Amino acid sequence: MKIWKKATAMLLTGAIAVGCLAGCGSSSSGEDESVKVGILYSATGSMAISEGAVRDAEVLAIQEINEAGGVLGKQIEYVEEDGASEPSTFATKAEKLIDQDKVKTVFGCWTSASRKAVKPVFEEYGNLLWYPVQYEGMESSSNIVYTGAAPNQQIVPAIEYLVEQGYKKFFLLGSDYVFPRTANMIINAQCEALGVEVVGEEYAQMDQTDFGSIISKIEAAAPDVIINTLNGTGNVSFFKQMDEKNYSADDYMTMSFSIAEEEVATIGADILKDHMVSWNYYMTTDTPENEAFVKAYQDAYGSDRVTSDPAEAAYDAVYLWKAAVEKANSFEPADVISAIEEGGITFDAPEGTVELNADNHHLVKPVRIGVIDENGAINAVEETDPVEPDPYLTTYDWAVAANIQPIED
Repeated sequence: MKIWKKATAMLLTGAIAVGCLAGCGSSSSGEDESVKVGILYSATGSMAISEGAVRDAEVLAIQEINEAGGVLGKQIEYVEEDGASEPSTFATKAEKLIDQDKVKTVFGCWTSASRKAVKPVFEEYGNLLWYPVQYEGMESSSNIVYTGAAPNQQIVPAIEYLVEQGYKKFFLLGSDYVFPRTANMIINAQCEALGVEVVGEEYAQMDQTDFGSIISKIEAAAPDVIINTLNGTGNVSFFKQMDEKNYSADDYMTMSFSIAEEEVATIGADILKDHMVSWNYYMTTDTPENEAFVKAYQDAYGSDRVTSDPAEAAYDAVYLWKAAVEKANSFEPADVISAIEEGGITFDAPEGTVELNADNHHLVKPVRIGVIDENGAINAVEETDPVEPDPYLTTYDWAVAANIQPIED
């Protein structure tokens, strides 16, 4: 099926912060004046390099909503916790936000390991998590809204694109946790169905900094493309060590699923020039809503700050929660979930209009293949019309035949 058409500042190091923006009443001023939400990301540890941007985008959305009058007449007060790049810490902090701080919803998590760690907490308490990052799929929960891409909105179309472009020898490189391992199960099955070869598959620990042995294996396998699912600081170490060997995209092309503008700025455009990525949104996306989003983000955090797909999906999450609350005419999580499952919740997002799928809690969204330029911008070279989310890949015969099972830890 061919679907293409042409086309950290403010990180917290303390345990908790409470934010109340644009006239919001303090927590002592009474429940009638404000509603509490939680923000749960890594301000410390290996994932802080990526997670600060999503936090900032959500704080921006909260500020905008408060300045416009709030939600159901209340200002939004956010209570913030540091997941510290540890899934068990995420679970502990999620329970604190729900049970002690009495938040009505939580925006949070980046890695699938952290999301899986908090999932039973939200299901037990009947609360609602808004998860903003692309992931491996094979999951759907009434207590989670997934505003990033399902695998058929990032991974699958990226592999289709590479095969269409003539790539035939794939090397799979990822961090050793849920997302990369499940993603590579999908990619192995898809490559077999498409008649192309996986010539190597390697995993690095989340805090690994020495990639010499893995680079030697890549050299020996001689792939024509590396499928990169490294996360956090691993991306920095890998690409800088490839650069030290004078390898560029001409030598080893990469298609990355966790490198966005924030990571490009950290690793360096000179190192990542001409490499490929797959997302739903880029800072260069040409919509009026994105022009306003980028301006507001840079006005808030500095002209040198960049937006990214996870940051945009996090920003969308706050506005989609607002829309669901207003549809429910209630802040109670059970009422908001019911409103979501009635359908019809949309948002004119920076990436284009997105719609919340009432059945699986994922978003209908476009797919964009991007190439990194010499200035660090990511420019879409191919894009699709909005794609329905298919987290379990039930519409792909090869995926059904492969019987891909979710990895729990």
